[in-house]
Formats: sequence, structure tokens, C-alpha cells
Amino acid sequence: MYRTNIDCAEAGRFSGKMVVSMRPMLAADAIRAVQICTRFPSVHGAPIHFGNPDLIGIADLSEPEFGDAVTIRDNEVPVFWACGVTPQVALEQAKPPFCITHSPGCMLVTDLPNSHLAVM
Repeated sequence: MYRTNIDCAEAGRFSGKMVVSMRPMLAADAIRAVQICTRFPSVHGAPIHFGNPDLIGIADLSEPEFGDAVTIRDNEVPVFWACGVTPQVALEQAKPPFCITHSPGCMLVTDLPNSHLAVM
């Protein structure tokens, strides 16, 4: 996961840069991912960027700030989604006395079917 140069909207003392996760994809698959994920804005939603990582402030994909690097093959493009680490970065800056958050890879699971989360 990578910290970008994209500012998040401030909420009181909470602020910071957006953190993104990256998945390499074939260009056609990246376009399809945008089409599918756009329908689910209340979960991860559409990718925020794909292509040149420099445009969002990421200088080196082999050096993520959080987690492990992912290999990109010659025929793939990097596709970036907003990441749940973003609020944790804002929390580190705000320094509240107490906070409960998620652990990477351990996300909230509900009984809501995707049909209830989709925007038509």
C-alpha cells in the first residue's frame, strides 16, 4: 500500500493523504474493474487511478509504505483503490487517546448481499 499526494477531506482534527492498494491488471481487465466496482461506492468503489503512479505521488512501486510489493508484468498496468489504511494514517496524525480500527486483511463481514450495496 502506498501513501499518495492526494489530500483527503479534513474532518475536525483528522486529515492526511490517501493511502491506496495496487493490483496489476491487463488494461482490458482494468477497464472492466472500473465498470464493475463503480456500482459499489459504499464499499471499495471504483479504482481512483490506473496507469502512471507518478501522477498520484508514488515514485517507486517496488517500495510500498505498508505491506509487500507486488510484481507488475510487462503487459499489465497498476490499478489503485482507496485503502482502509487511510483512516489509520489520519488517526496517527490526530493522536486520539483511544481508537478501535481494523487489522489488514480482516475486514468487516456482514449479511448484506451485494444487490443491497449496488447502485443501479
